[in-house]
Amino acid sequence: MCELLGMSANVPTDICFSFAGFLQRGGGTGPHRDGWGIAFYEEGGYREFRDPHPSVDSPIARMILEYPIKSQMVISHIRQANVGQITLANTHPFTRELWGRQWCYAHNGQLAEWQALPLPYYRPVGSTDSEHAACFLLGEIRRAFPEPPEQCVELWRHLHVQCERLRGMGVFNLLLSDGVHLYAYCSTKLAHITRRAPFGKASLTDFEMSVDFQQHTTCNDVVSVIATDPLTDNEQWVRLLPGQLVVFREGELVASLGGELPLAEAAHSEKDTLIEGADSMGEKTTVVRLKPDWLATDVSC
Repeated sequence: MCELLGMSANVPTDICFSFAGFLQRGGGTGPHRDGWGIAFYEEGGYREFRDPHPSVDSPIARMILEYPIKSQMVISHIRQANVGQITLANTHPFTRELWGRQWCYAHNGQLAEWQALPLPYYRPVGSTDSEHAACFLLGEIRRAFPEPPEQCVELWRHLHVQCERLRGMGVFNLLLSDGVHLYAYCSTKLAHITRRAPFGKASLTDFEMSVDFQQHTTCNDVVSVIATDPLTDNEQWVRLLPGQLVVFREGELVASLGGELPLAEAAHSEKDTLIEGADSMGEKTTVVRLKPDWLATDVSC
Protein backbone atom coordinates (compact mmCIF):
# COMPACT_ATOMS: atom_id res chain seq x y z
CA MET A 1 0.00 0.00 0.00
CA CYS A 2 0.98 3.62 -0.50
CA GLU A 3 0.85 6.41 2.09
CA LEU A 4 -0.78 9.83 2.05
CA LEU A 5 0.03 13.21 3.58
CA GLY A 6 -2.03 16.39 3.42
CA MET A 7 -2.11 19.82 5.04
CA SER A 8 -4.67 22.61 5.26
CA ALA A 9 -3.81 25.91 6.97
CA ASN A 10 -5.28 29.37 7.41
CA VAL A 11 -1.94 31.05 6.67
CA PRO A 12 0.90 30.09 4.31
CA THR A 13 2.80 27.37 6.17
CA ASP A 14 5.69 25.09 5.30
CA ILE A 15 5.24 21.35 5.70
CA CYS A 16 8.93 20.61 6.27
CA PHE A 17 8.51 19.04 9.72
CA SER A 18 5.80 16.57 8.68
CA PHE A 19 7.47 15.90 5.33
CA ALA A 20 10.79 15.10 7.04
CA GLY A 21 9.12 12.19 8.81
CA PHE A 22 6.90 11.20 5.90
CA LEU A 23 9.72 10.83 3.37
CA GLN A 24 11.49 8.35 5.67
CA ARG A 25 8.66 5.92 5.01
CA GLY A 26 9.60 5.98 1.33
CA GLY A 27 12.34 3.36 1.59
CA GLY A 28 13.69 4.09 5.09
CA THR A 29 11.29 3.14 7.86
CA GLY A 30 8.71 1.94 5.33
CA PRO A 31 8.64 -0.11 2.10
CA HIS A 32 7.20 2.59 -0.17
CA ARG A 33 10.17 2.83 -2.54
CA ASP A 34 8.36 3.21 -5.86
CA GLY A 35 8.14 6.98 -6.19
CA TRP A 36 6.77 10.01 -4.44
CA GLY A 37 5.22 13.37 -5.19
CA ILE A 38 4.07 16.55 -3.52
CA ALA A 39 1.81 19.42 -4.63
CA PHE A 40 1.53 22.96 -3.23
CA TYR A 41 -1.22 25.50 -3.82
CA GLU A 42 0.19 29.03 -3.68
CA GLU A 43 -1.61 32.35 -4.26
CA GLY A 44 -3.87 31.04 -6.98
CA GLY A 45 -1.08 28.95 -8.53
CA TYR A 46 -0.05 25.32 -8.29
CA ARG A 47 3.42 23.80 -7.89
CA GLU A 48 4.15 20.07 -8.13
CA PHE A 49 7.17 17.79 -7.78
CA ARG A 50 7.14 14.09 -8.69
CA ASP A 51 9.95 11.55 -8.65
CA PRO A 52 9.76 7.80 -9.45
CA HIS A 53 12.62 7.07 -7.03
CA PRO A 54 12.52 6.42 -3.25
CA SER A 55 11.85 9.60 -1.31
CA VAL A 56 14.36 8.74 1.40
CA ASP A 57 17.21 9.01 -1.14
CA SER A 58 15.74 11.70 -3.39
CA PRO A 59 17.71 14.92 -4.00
CA ILE A 60 14.41 16.56 -4.93
CA ALA A 61 12.94 15.65 -1.54
CA ARG A 62 16.00 17.09 0.19
CA MET A 63 15.62 20.27 -1.85
CA ILE A 64 12.05 20.67 -0.59
CA LEU A 65 13.26 20.33 3.00
CA GLU A 66 15.98 22.92 2.42
CA TYR A 67 13.71 25.30 0.49
CA PRO A 68 10.58 25.60 2.64
CA ILE A 69 7.65 26.37 0.37
CA LYS A 70 4.84 28.10 2.23
CA SER A 71 1.37 27.01 1.23
CA GLN A 72 -2.13 26.80 2.68
CA MET A 73 -2.80 23.47 0.97
CA VAL A 74 -0.47 20.52 0.37
CA ILE A 75 -0.95 16.93 -0.82
CA SER A 76 1.85 14.36 -0.87
CA HIS A 77 2.10 10.64 -1.67
CA ILE A 78 4.69 7.86 -1.42
CA ARG A 79 4.13 4.82 -3.59
CA GLN A 80 4.38 1.08 -3.13
CA ALA A 81 3.45 -0.11 -6.61
CA ASN A 82 0.64 -2.61 -7.13
CA VAL A 83 -0.76 -1.71 -10.54
CA GLY A 84 1.39 -0.11 -13.24
CA GLN A 85 5.12 0.13 -13.70
CA ILE A 86 7.43 2.35 -11.66
CA THR A 87 7.49 5.38 -13.94
CA LEU A 88 7.02 9.13 -13.66
CA ALA A 89 3.64 8.87 -15.41
CA ASN A 90 2.42 6.51 -12.68
CA THR A 91 3.65 8.68 -9.80
CA HIS A 92 1.10 10.53 -7.67
CA PRO A 93 -0.37 13.07 -7.22
CA PHE A 94 -2.44 13.40 -10.38
CA THR A 95 -3.90 16.70 -11.54
CA ARG A 96 -6.80 17.73 -13.79
CA GLU A 97 -8.56 21.05 -14.44
CA LEU A 98 -12.18 21.60 -13.43
CA TRP A 99 -14.02 24.96 -13.12
CA GLY A 100 -10.76 26.76 -13.89
CA ARG A 101 -9.07 25.14 -10.88
CA GLN A 102 -6.33 22.57 -10.58
CA TRP A 103 -7.70 19.51 -8.77
CA CYS A 104 -5.05 17.39 -7.09
CA TYR A 105 -5.69 13.72 -6.29
CA ALA A 106 -3.73 11.05 -4.41
CA HIS A 107 -4.93 7.53 -3.62
CA ASN A 108 -3.87 4.73 -1.31
CA GLY A 109 -5.27 1.28 -2.05
CA GLN A 110 -6.10 -1.09 -4.87
CA LEU A 111 -9.29 -1.43 -6.92
CA ALA A 112 -10.80 -4.41 -8.71
CA GLU A 113 -12.33 -4.12 -12.20
CA TRP A 114 -11.31 -0.49 -12.37
CA GLN A 115 -11.05 -0.59 -16.16
CA ALA A 116 -14.86 -0.69 -16.29
CA LEU A 117 -15.21 2.78 -14.76
CA PRO A 118 -16.50 5.16 -17.49
CA LEU A 119 -14.27 8.06 -18.53
CA PRO A 120 -16.39 10.53 -20.54
CA TYR A 121 -14.22 13.60 -19.87
CA TYR A 122 -10.71 12.80 -18.67
CA ARG A 123 -8.12 10.25 -19.78
CA PRO A 124 -5.22 8.76 -17.80
CA VAL A 125 -1.64 9.31 -18.92
CA GLY A 126 -0.22 6.34 -17.01
CA SER A 127 -1.46 2.82 -16.39
CA THR A 128 -2.57 2.76 -12.75
CA ASP A 129 -5.96 2.05 -11.22
CA SER A 130 -5.44 5.19 -9.14
CA GLU A 131 -5.22 7.58 -12.09
CA HIS A 132 -8.12 5.87 -13.84
CA ALA A 133 -10.19 6.35 -10.68
CA ALA A 134 -9.11 9.99 -10.51
CA CYS A 135 -10.33 10.59 -14.05
CA PHE A 136 -13.60 8.84 -13.24
CA LEU A 137 -14.16 10.74 -10.00
CA LEU A 138 -13.51 14.18 -11.47
CA GLY A 139 -15.59 13.24 -14.49
CA GLU A 140 -18.53 12.39 -12.24
CA ILE A 141 -18.18 15.73 -10.46
CA ARG A 142 -18.07 17.54 -13.81
CA ARG A 143 -21.10 15.61 -15.09
CA ALA A 144 -23.17 16.48 -12.00
CA PHE A 145 -21.86 20.05 -11.70
CA PRO A 146 -20.74 21.66 -14.99
CA GLU A 147 -20.32 24.82 -12.89
CA PRO A 148 -19.55 25.12 -9.18
CA PRO A 149 -22.72 24.46 -7.15
CA GLU A 150 -24.20 27.28 -5.10
CA GLN A 151 -24.02 25.15 -1.96
CA CYS A 152 -20.89 23.16 -1.16
CA VAL A 153 -22.98 20.55 0.64
CA GLU A 154 -24.38 19.43 -2.73
CA LEU A 155 -20.87 18.72 -4.00
CA TRP A 156 -19.82 17.01 -0.79
CA ARG A 157 -22.78 14.63 -0.83
CA HIS A 158 -22.10 13.71 -4.44
CA LEU A 159 -18.39 13.22 -3.76
CA HIS A 160 -19.20 10.95 -0.82
CA VAL A 161 -21.51 8.82 -2.98
CA GLN A 162 -18.76 8.35 -5.58
CA CYS A 163 -16.14 7.56 -2.93
CA GLU A 164 -18.45 4.92 -1.48
CA ARG A 165 -18.81 3.43 -4.95
CA LEU A 166 -15.03 3.21 -5.34
CA ARG A 167 -14.66 1.83 -1.84
CA GLY A 168 -16.98 -0.99 -2.91
CA MET A 169 -14.37 -1.98 -5.51
CA GLY A 170 -11.50 -2.43 -3.04
CA VAL A 171 -9.42 -0.15 -0.85
CA PHE A 172 -9.91 3.56 -1.52
CA ASN A 173 -8.23 6.05 0.80
CA LEU A 174 -8.21 9.49 -0.82
CA LEU A 175 -6.84 13.00 -0.57
CA LEU A 176 -8.34 15.51 -3.00
CA SER A 177 -8.18 19.30 -3.27
CA ASP A 178 -9.21 22.16 -5.53
CA GLY A 179 -7.03 24.63 -3.63
CA VAL A 180 -9.95 25.77 -1.47
CA HIS A 181 -11.05 22.62 0.33
CA LEU A 182 -9.06 19.54 1.28
CA TYR A 183 -11.08 16.32 1.15
CA ALA A 184 -9.98 13.17 2.96
CA TYR A 185 -11.92 9.93 2.50
CA CYS A 186 -11.15 6.85 4.58
CA SER A 187 -11.62 3.30 3.39
CA THR A 188 -9.25 1.62 5.84
CA LYS A 189 -6.76 4.01 7.43
CA LEU A 190 -6.32 7.80 7.76
CA ALA A 191 -5.68 10.06 10.75
CA HIS A 192 -5.63 13.82 11.30
CA ILE A 193 -4.56 16.41 13.83
CA THR A 194 -5.38 20.12 14.12
CA ARG A 195 -2.80 22.36 15.77
CA ARG A 196 -3.75 25.75 17.20
CA ALA A 197 -2.78 27.98 20.12
CA PRO A 198 -1.52 27.19 22.65
CA PHE A 199 1.03 25.38 20.49
CA GLY A 200 3.37 22.80 21.97
CA LYS A 201 6.28 20.57 21.02
CA ALA A 202 6.04 17.61 18.67
CA SER A 203 8.42 14.72 17.94
CA LEU A 204 8.48 12.66 14.76
CA THR A 205 7.96 8.90 14.87
CA ASP A 206 10.14 8.05 11.85
CA PHE A 207 13.00 10.51 12.29
CA GLU A 208 14.88 12.03 15.22
CA MET A 209 13.44 15.50 14.97
CA SER A 210 11.37 17.70 17.27
CA VAL A 211 9.90 21.17 16.90
CA ASP A 212 8.38 23.69 19.26
CA PHE A 213 5.54 25.10 17.17
CA GLN A 214 5.14 28.02 19.54
CA GLN A 215 8.43 29.40 18.18
CA HIS A 216 7.17 29.32 14.58
CA THR A 217 3.50 30.35 14.79
CA THR A 218 1.16 33.12 15.92
CA CYS A 219 -1.83 32.78 18.21
CA ASN A 220 -4.16 32.94 15.20
CA ASP A 221 -2.59 30.10 13.17
CA VAL A 222 -4.59 26.92 12.54
CA VAL A 223 -2.97 23.97 10.75
CA SER A 224 -4.44 20.52 10.12
CA VAL A 225 -2.34 17.57 8.96
CA ILE A 226 -3.74 14.33 7.55
CA ALA A 227 -1.68 11.16 7.15
CA THR A 228 -2.13 7.44 6.62
CA ASP A 229 -0.53 6.87 10.03
CA PRO A 230 0.28 9.47 12.70
CA LEU A 231 3.62 11.17 12.08
CA THR A 232 4.31 12.17 15.69
CA ASP A 233 4.49 10.07 18.85
CA ASN A 234 3.60 12.66 21.49
CA GLU A 235 0.38 14.14 20.07
CA GLN A 236 -3.18 12.85 19.94
CA TRP A 237 -4.28 12.15 16.38
CA VAL A 238 -7.86 11.35 15.40
CA ARG A 239 -8.50 8.23 13.33
CA LEU A 240 -11.09 8.52 10.58
CA LEU A 241 -13.81 5.91 10.36
CA PRO A 242 -14.31 3.61 7.35
CA GLY A 243 -16.62 5.36 4.93
CA GLN A 244 -16.00 8.82 6.41
CA LEU A 245 -15.36 11.89 4.26
CA VAL A 246 -14.01 14.96 6.05
CA VAL A 247 -13.61 18.45 4.62
CA PHE A 248 -10.99 20.99 5.71
CA ARG A 249 -10.90 24.68 4.84
CA GLU A 250 -8.23 27.11 6.04
CA GLY A 251 -7.05 24.57 8.59
CA GLU A 252 -10.45 23.92 10.13
CA LEU A 253 -12.45 20.71 9.90
CA VAL A 254 -15.71 22.13 8.52
CA ALA A 255 -17.72 19.03 7.62
CA SER A 256 -17.92 15.27 8.00
CA LEU A 257 -20.03 12.85 5.97
CA GLY A 258 -20.65 9.18 6.62
CA GLY A 259 -18.46 6.94 8.68
CA GLU A 260 -19.60 3.80 10.42
CA LEU A 261 -20.70 5.65 13.56
CA PRO A 262 -24.20 5.49 15.09
CA LEU A 263 -25.95 8.62 13.87
CA ALA A 264 -27.92 8.82 17.12
CA GLU A 265 -24.67 9.74 18.86
CA ALA A 266 -23.92 12.45 16.32
CA ALA A 267 -27.45 13.85 16.59
CA HIS A 268 -26.90 14.69 20.25
CA SER A 269 -23.63 16.52 19.63
CA GLU A 270 -23.68 20.22 20.48
CA LYS A 271 -20.68 20.85 18.26
CA ASP A 272 -22.19 19.99 14.90
CA THR A 273 -25.23 20.84 12.79
CA LEU A 274 -26.82 17.89 10.97
CA ILE A 275 -28.19 18.24 7.46
CA GLU A 276 -30.01 15.34 5.79
CA GLY A 277 -31.02 15.02 2.17
CA ALA A 278 -30.11 13.62 -1.21
CA ASP A 279 -27.28 14.32 -3.59
CA SER A 280 -27.69 16.10 -6.93
CA MET A 281 -28.73 12.86 -8.63
CA GLY A 282 -31.50 12.21 -6.10
CA GLU A 283 -29.66 9.41 -4.31
CA LYS A 284 -30.09 9.11 -0.54
CA THR A 285 -26.91 9.95 1.33
CA THR A 286 -25.65 9.91 4.87
CA VAL A 287 -25.91 12.81 7.25
CA VAL A 288 -23.61 15.80 6.80
CA ARG A 289 -22.20 17.19 10.03
CA LEU A 290 -21.22 20.86 9.74
CA LYS A 291 -19.57 23.23 12.17
CA PRO A 292 -22.25 25.83 13.06
CA ASP A 293 -19.92 28.84 12.97
CA TRP A 294 -18.73 27.93 9.47
CA LEU A 295 -22.25 27.10 8.30
CA ALA A 296 -23.43 30.56 9.26
CA THR A 297 -20.77 32.39 7.29
CA ASP A 298 -19.77 30.50 4.16
CA VAL A 299 -21.48 27.67 2.30
CA SER A 300 -20.49 28.61 -1.25
CA CYS A 301 -17.95 26.80 -3.38
